[in-house]
Order: sequence, then structure tokens, then C-alpha cells
Amino acid sequence: QVQLVESGGDLVQAGGSLRLSCVTSGIVRFNAMGWYRQAPGKEREWVGTISRGGTTNYAASVKGRFTISRDNPKNTVYLQMDWLKPEDTAVYFCQAVTTLNYEYWGQGTQVTVSS
Repeated sequence: QVQLVESGGDLVQAGGSLRLSCVTSGIVRFNAMGWYRQAPGKEREWVGTISRGGTTNYAASVKGRFTISRDNPKNTVYLQMDWLKPEDTAVYFCQAVTTLNYEYWGQGTQVTVSS
């Protein structure tokens, strides 16, 4: 059974930092892995993606502040969030895509940024 488990969400003041982790199990190899977020009353939005080779892409709203990395042997992806803003408050979800382009999602972790 494939599982993605996020952790690291917390309450932090504006300007602070958090590091989210997403540990996967059940599948040996994923291609793209990434992060999405969903704020209250809003649709889920893409935050960023990292390829298996380490190429990253980010949404304009987080570029320069957030960094995605991954540990392939551990099938783990990370989201380093710096200079957090109140508008970054959301539930953050991990996504992993298999070699057959099937998507798996985690259950989400809450990030709250106070002003």
C-alpha cells in the first residue's frame, strides 16, 4: 500500500521558517514529487515540483522563498519555507507521481503564519 505522510506543519510568525517533510512508502521509485497547498475557502494550488533528477519549478508566489529538495533513496521530499507570509497559511499536501504517471497524495499538514 502506498502512503505519503507529511510532517512539519506548525504555527509560525511572519518572516519565520518551516521545513516540511513527506515520507513515502510502498513504492520504490517516483518520478516528479511536489507540493500543493489549500487555503480556507480556496482551491488547491500548486507550490512547486522537483524531478527525479533534481530540477525544480516553483509558483511565482513562492519563488525565492521556498526550496524543494528530495532524497531519492529514502523516497522523501522536503519543502523549506523561508520568509513566510500570512498568505502562506494553508494545508500543505505532498504529491508523488509514479513512472506510469499515477498520482499519490498525502493527507496534508497545517501551516499557519501569524502577522
